Amino acid sequence: MNKLTGLLLGLLFLVEGIGIAAAQEKSESTQPPPKVIVLYREFLKPGKAGATHEKSESAFVQAVTKAKWPTHYFAVDAVSGRPRSLFLFGYDSYDAWEKDYLAGQKNSALAATLDRAAVADGDLLSDMDSSVLNYREDQSLRPNVDIAHMRYFEVSLYQVRAGHGKDWDDLVKLVQAAYEKIPDSHWATYEVAFGQQPNTTYVVFIPLKSASEIDHESTQDKDFVAAMGEDGMKKLNELETAAIESRQSNLFVFNPKTSYPPDAWIKADPDFWKPKANAPAAAPKKTPDKPEGAH
Repeated sequence: MNKLTGLLLGLLFLVEGIGIAAAQEKSESTQPPPKVIVLYREFLKPGKAGATHEKSESAFVQAVTKAKWPTHYFAVDAVSGRPRSLFLFGYDSYDAWEKDYLAGQKNSALAATLDRAAVADGDLLSDMDSSVLNYREDQSLRPNVDIAHMRYFEVSLYQVRAGHGKDWDDLVKLVQAAYEKIPDSHWATYEVAFGQQPNTTYVVFIPLKSASEIDHESTQDKDFVAAMGEDGMKKLNELETAAIESRQSNLFVFNPKTSYPPDAWIKADPDFWKPKANAPAAAPKKTPDKPEGAH
């Protein structure tokens, strides 16, 4: 169903300098990552971001709200790199994704409304694409988070060199072992199953409750180096050189105005997900130590 065929959440993983989010308070909204993510990206023309895009996206939100559609999604907007928005949908399985898609096609009234909204929204876009991601529990650490109270994602992409899958696996195990000694560290890892990436690609989403957690990363970097030790850091550098073809990180801010959150999220934090006043979500300036690039 256009955008409603896909995307969601995921992952956070630190290799030397990407940083890790501080542990969040547990609540009834704490949840594990979904098994399947369909990630939908909209690249915006210059001057078409912000309120202009939010107005266009509101047509999608209004349509699914009126239809009481059971599949929810949320959106994040780029703070760094090219102007773009990511729309996130999560599923327990590919079968669940297919059933959602087929149900959307059968709902002719909703499909027609979404088609009209897509035409209007398309005038604001310079490009668009989607990817499907598989959750990698074996490469994750303490992945369950209270996503309803998060406000940012640090999103990282790692492209692995052909024939170096084992080097990547060894690298992840090395990093996991070090961060098990640091209580505030956590992440959920996804592997790109379908999309436009040429190599084996892993995506890392680091959920942050506030931008102050980025300031805290330098302390955790020191703890990580101490946990690794001199020999461990040497091994990490060797594996990183062998395994990683490229990597990039960007910062995104959650946007409740273009999201269709589940009732549990609204109940957990109504002031954010259903604000009484339409105040824009705050976004910090891009941090200078983060590399450029689109997720």
